[in-house]
Amino acid sequence: MSPPAPTLKLTRTQARRFLLAHQSLWPPRKLRGKAGVIDLIRRIGAVQFDPINVVGRNADLALQSRIRDYRPALLHRLLYEDRQLLDGWDKVASIYLTSDWPYFGRHRDRMRAQHSQPSNPSMRIAAQVIEAIREEGPKSSIDFKRGESIEGSWGQSTSLPRACLEILYAMGELVIYDRVGTRRLYELAERALPEDVISAADRNESNEEYQDWHVLRRIGGLGIANPAAGDWWLGMHQINAESRKVTLRRLVNQGDLNAVEIENIPNRTFFIRTVDLPTLDRVRRGRPPKQRAAIIGALDNLMWDRNMLRWLFDFDYVWEVYKPAAQRRYGYYVLPILYGDRFIARMDPAFDREQRELTINNWWWEDGVEVNDEMRSALVRCFQDFRRYLQADRVNLGAKARSKSSLDWVQSSSDAQIAV
Repeated sequence: MSPPAPTLKLTRTQARRFLLAHQSLWPPRKLRGKAGVIDLIRRIGAVQFDPINVVGRNADLALQSRIRDYRPALLHRLLYEDRQLLDGWDKVASIYLTSDWPYFGRHRDRMRAQHSQPSNPSMRIAAQVIEAIREEGPKSSIDFKRGESIEGSWGQSTSLPRACLEILYAMGELVIYDRVGTRRLYELAERALPEDVISAADRNESNEEYQDWHVLRRIGGLGIANPAAGDWWLGMHQINAESRKVTLRRLVNQGDLNAVEIENIPNRTFFIRTVDLPTLDRVRRGRPPKQRAAIIGALDNLMWDRNMLRWLFDFDYVWEVYKPAAQRRYGYYVLPILYGDRFIARMDPAFDREQRELTINNWWWEDGVEVNDEMRSALVRCFQDFRRYLQADRVNLGAKARSKSSLDWVQSSSDAQIAV
């Protein structure tokens, strides 16, 4: 099935700036407080949760680049005190609005169908685990005797109680009630979630309605959809490449989507949600904001489609965490540096929490970047804000970074005193 004929034509600059504006990165750090976090997640659907913590977990990295004066405690309050946000699953482990819980009923049903058979070792103790939580309150895996080891969801050996908790969570019997470091505390969903949320039926009565909803949601996660983005589309119930084409065409015919052509990217049709056209119009007609710099998380929504990064930003990025050290081109946890509407560099950071020191182990400027006073000032402000987010006292250059040019601004980002 051929894609719908494009009705919008964008330059690469317009498409690039629209993506950034949609992601609240044009300019960065313009949103504020809880309202800013909720506004962002309502627009993009979810932010990816990842437990690796070098200079913050991915969700915190995503928010520090968008929320002025962001601190991780803000996300913790929204998740585990206010309950406005929820640890959930949408393609990957994600954080999304608690009010979205009813929409994921099909996912929970699929998890029940896959895991609830009596032959599943975890189901042998499921009733005991649920009863213990019901009687004694939220629990983590360390609150149960370890028992036998089984193969977990990542193919690695794990304890039977931990596997059981994870499966009951995937099925929607439990939710993550709190996190203490890397430890997850689980509670019964019926007690942790608001009554109107837990009792609500699936908002999509038919599979067609569900497919429309989830395809639109996933497009909003980035802003511009590439139908051939592969893994970007994973995790949607009963939606494969062919049914996705049908859904995209249906959404165009309904007026919910717009087919888009982007200059110098031949033979490809992209899609933008109709609800996001006012943002596109502002980008096309408005004056560009003052250029600011931002440190972008490796799993940020903006980084989801690596082909889009190459096409629109001329930026080639691979997250090398799972590569053997000898095969890494840059490093274990290298983060992109955004300036205005382009990526200008990438850095290999480390944070000593006891000494409260942020270290730039290494730094790579992108080809063609010319550092001027305006860029230096933006980088100083960016790293001062990043220090505040980490509550770091200073920024240091590692041995490899000290050999790199045009990093004289780093000392200036350490000069200002901050409140911790």
